[in-house]
Amino acid sequence: MATAGKVIKCKAAVVWEADKPISIEEVEVAPPKAHEVRVKIVATGICRTDDHVRKGSFLNIDYPVIPGHEGAGIVESIGEGVTCVKPGEKVIPLCIPQCGECSSCLNPNTNCCLKIHFCESQNLMPDKTSRFTCKGKPIHHFLWISTFSEYTVMPDSAIARIDAAAPLDKVCLFGCGFSTGYGAAINTAKVKPGSTCAIFGLGGVGLSVVIGCKAAGASRIIGIDINKDKFAKAKELGATECINPQDFKKPIQEVLFDITSQGVDYSFEVIGRVDTMVAALASCNMGSGTCVMVGSTPLGAQISIDPVLLLTGRTWKGSLLGGWKLKDTIPKLVTSYMERKLNPDMLISHILPFDKINEGFELLHSGKSIRSILLF
Repeated sequence: MATAGKVIKCKAAVVWEADKPISIEEVEVAPPKAHEVRVKIVATGICRTDDHVRKGSFLNIDYPVIPGHEGAGIVESIGEGVTCVKPGEKVIPLCIPQCGECSSCLNPNTNCCLKIHFCESQNLMPDKTSRFTCKGKPIHHFLWISTFSEYTVMPDSAIARIDAAAPLDKVCLFGCGFSTGYGAAINTAKVKPGSTCAIFGLGGVGLSVVIGCKAAGASRIIGIDINKDKFAKAKELGATECINPQDFKKPIQEVLFDITSQGVDYSFEVIGRVDTMVAALASCNMGSGTCVMVGSTPLGAQISIDPVLLLTGRTWKGSLLGGWKLKDTIPKLVTSYMERKLNPDMLISHILPFDKINEGFELLHSGKSIRSILLF
């Protein structure tokens, strides 16, 4: 392309300081270096994790930073040594890389590549420099991919080529939200046919868990949220019933025991609150229930539980991006979407121009959106 090897000026959402509003700025995006890819982002979703970054409550973030991690776009140019994608191809950036070389990537039982942000900061590219500048200052990356920029650069371990016919404004959800929730049910919990499931939180990820539980053959799927406006959508996607904890005087785990007689087979916490994590664990069948933690907690959160909850036989698991090895799996999930085997389209409640990103966050805070998609 004509821009290959040149600095590109474009718009991006910059968080200059923690707990400050997002600012739309013109940034300069440098060309990709060896084993890097520069991508033109077409669509990106607003996820609760981006709000944690904005508020300063996400692990080890340096400011100023360009957030965003649920996007889809087109390869603009590639650096030396890149073989997995070519200019012009449609791609999804990966917020969990797959280097293919570390012990985790070689382990079939985990997707937690040791290049992940929890192990090694992804605030800068692997060579410890940034590809973004604004007003003469370097701007930090987020999870190496920063999809809140019209052009962005990432390592080739953090990108997956997808079907050339895929609609980018829809399949961007596979970059985080849908894959996270659906995979938590299918991969992490391994929900069995005929089982009873409870999902705490009916946002975009929680509703994706509902879709996963239904696909796995669960016979009873209980959605839990304090926002009753989400119940109709949850039932449309497969929930058999929905309850609001505020309608009861007793703790929600006791309510679930009352209506199931022995607790649920699987529970999923998809909010990111320590109190609901304990409630979700306690709502499981005491001898064989499985609780899956999906929600991302704010920085510094600590949890305290009665160990008897686990001693009796419950299993407590975490699920990171649905347990998928993303570089291998994202193309397959998109193919399933193209074959109409998966349909996350119903999770998209709002489509906004990128300049209205702050409006998108307001919709998130007010509980009026399921997933807002920003278009460049």
